[in-house]
Amino acid sequence: MSQIICQVYRSSNKEGMYLYVDKKDDLSRVSDALLALFGQPQAAMVLLLKKDRKLAGADVVDVMQQIQERGFYLQMPPAQDAEMQQLAQKNSKLVR
Repeated sequence: MSQIICQVYRSSNKEGMYLYVDKKDDLSRVSDALLALFGQPQAAMVLLLKKDRKLAGADVVDVMQQIQERGFYLQMPPAQDAEMQQLAQKNSKLVR
């Protein structure tokens, strides 16, 4: 497939987690178990995926291949390094 019209959903459970699906299939090929972990999908954007397009957080060819084979691509939030984890802990203490 040379291009995919892709619907991207943002997770309501985990910041930075996104689900990419073929717009024509929408969420029909995503398992109930994954949707339960993902939370309420919130429509974020529609993209035209092509092999020559750049994505910020993933390789577009890998995204397209997984959408074709599995019905979705799940983008996880970036891992935090030790310094970011310490800052997150300090900030969470301030929010109380």
